This record gives sequence, C-alpha cells and structure tokens, in this order.
Amino acid sequence: MRVTREQAAANREKILEVAGTLFRERGFDGIGVADIMKRAGLTHGGFYGHFSSKDDLAAEITERVLTREGWLERLTGTANPSVGDVVRNYLSPRHRDDAGHGCLFAALGSDVVRQPRSVRRAFTEGLRLRVDALRRLLPGRSAAARRQRALATMAGLVGALMLSRAVDDPKLSDDILEAAAATFGRA
Repeated sequence: MRVTREQAAANREKILEVAGTLFRERGFDGIGVADIMKRAGLTHGGFYGHFSSKDDLAAEITERVLTREGWLERLTGTANPSVGDVVRNYLSPRHRDDAGHGCLFAALGSDVVRQPRSVRRAFTEGLRLRVDALRRLLPGRSAAARRQRALATMAGLVGALMLSRAVDDPKLSDDILEAAAATFGRA
C-alpha cells in the first residue's frame, strides 16, 4: 500500500517524537529500532525509508531537541525569564521525574561521548546555543565573565539534575535539587 507524502511526513514526525522520548528515558543504546517503530505504531522495515541508520536518527534528534528556539520560554512558561525562573523550573521535581521529555543534556550527556561524531557535533552546538541564551540572563562586567558564569551554571544545573535522578533516596534527591537551586538561583 502506497503512503502519501503527507502520511510519510507524519510517520517521520512520529518516529522522531517517540525516539526522542525513548532515547532520553533509556539512553541511545538502551532502545532498538524495532522497539522505536513498534512504539510509533509502524513496521520495523519502514524505518529505513526515513533514516539511513539509528545513528542518523540519534543525530537528528539531538540537533532537533537542542537547537530549537525558545527553550527558556518552554522551560519557564514566560517570554522573559529571570535566572531564578530558569533554575527553579530546571531543578524541579517535575523535570527530574520526566526524563523522557526533559533535558537531553542530563538524560544523555554521559552517553554522547560514545556516539558518532554527528551526534557529538549536534550536542556541542546545542550546548553552545543554550549557554549563550543563559549568558544573556546573567550579570557580569564583560561578555567573557558572563559566558564563564553561564558555562558553570549550565554544568551545575545538568550535574544536579543527573545526580538527583541517579540516587535511590528520595530525600537526598530533593536535597540535591534544593541545594543546587539555592546556589545557582542567585543572579
């Protein structure tokens, strides 16, 4: 049965949506093409009509998630967030508990080093864009000082979220989020 261009585009979009969630929940190597396609409601063979490999899919998802405009607004729900808004929303229990729809850096950061260059390149560019957006919110005497602070803040936020997800003690997990929010929430 022949698929229309519109349906093919919708199928591709569904694959990207499903794989983006599953990669963040299970890691790049924790889910296979067959499972992605099954979750998308499509056949395994149809995958290769959209992507040449799982690595190509991983690179496209990484680029798509990390280079989309407006991440600060999506995170905070406001067009002009403060640093405190960003920190509070990023280090929230809701964000911690929804890895599949949350920060790709925190969900896949440790996996990226073992991925192909295309995934690492998309990850690097996404980090640059996110740090630049954060830099614009931070005070500092110079662009270099604000960039340095943005890099440290981003690293601290991602690290805190990763640790809060990794521990098996709910109280410690909350304590990590609260301590990091208190530290990084100060402008």
